[in-house]
Amino acid sequence: MSFLVLQDLVKDYGDVRALRGITLAVERGEMFGLVGPDGAGKTSLIRIAAGLLKASAGRLIQGFQGTVGYIAQRFSLYRDLSVQENVNFFADVYGLRGYAARRDALLEQIGLGPFRHRLAEQLSGGMKQKLALCCSLIHEPDLLLMDEPTTGVDPVSRREFWSIVFHLQRQGLTVLSSTPYMDEAEQFDRIALLHEGKILRMGTADEVKASVPGTVLSVLVENPYQAREILRTRGVSQEVELFGDSLHVVLAPDSPLRADEIRTLLAEQGLAVRQVRPVDFSIEDVFLKVAQ
Repeated sequence: MSFLVLQDLVKDYGDVRALRGITLAVERGEMFGLVGPDGAGKTSLIRIAAGLLKASAGRLIQGFQGTVGYIAQRFSLYRDLSVQENVNFFADVYGLRGYAARRDALLEQIGLGPFRHRLAEQLSGGMKQKLALCCSLIHEPDLLLMDEPTTGVDPVSRREFWSIVFHLQRQGLTVLSSTPYMDEAEQFDRIALLHEGKILRMGTADEVKASVPGTVLSVLVENPYQAREILRTRGVSQEVELFGDSLHVVLAPDSPLRADEIRTLLAEQGLAVRQVRPVDFSIEDVFLKVAQ
């Protein structure tokens, strides 16, 4: 039996249906990611899995006898308590005894040891999330649920945070996390792309990227915003999106267009094209394509 099963979940908020029959299974020791934009249903799904929200229909099947850790989307710890006092509070809530050694080891492992006496309100965004992680792990849960844990956190802190979580996973922790960042999706063992309460694609990152037909051209051009509008209005492709400092142009499998023709079209409009080359689909490319 799977570690955690969400079966045919539906969630209604009045007349608004946030989840539309979601079914997925998380395996023991897996890092499973719910990926999608705001309003996709990620938070509702995580809260139902945590037992904080009741589904309107469907079932939550817990295939393990153990505890759950939870990190909310917004920082919800006590700002007027120190780092150590926050962890102590959660240990007391869980009824733990003799937890000092466990607490100290966690603080050191997560990188908060030198800041144990600093007030939570004085921590940076990345350090606040580390503190939330520490509090969610003090009772040694079998499953960790995280709702967009790195939203609003700088790139370096995001990388450090995920490095810690992946280390914990290698030690046996099972993780179900949501994220709006498509680049983070590449790290998970499996992902589900969510949009408007439905799963669009599910599988490993490679499986998801291989699930759509067509070719992606990366176009490096001096004015990508203008180039995007030119390619759209000329009907080259409806799927032309900014990707960093370049454009990703998705062509249908039967498209007669070639890279040199796109280069010529943009050059005729006075735009200097530095490079046009085929690239692999990204998770973001897949999401934009299937969400349409």
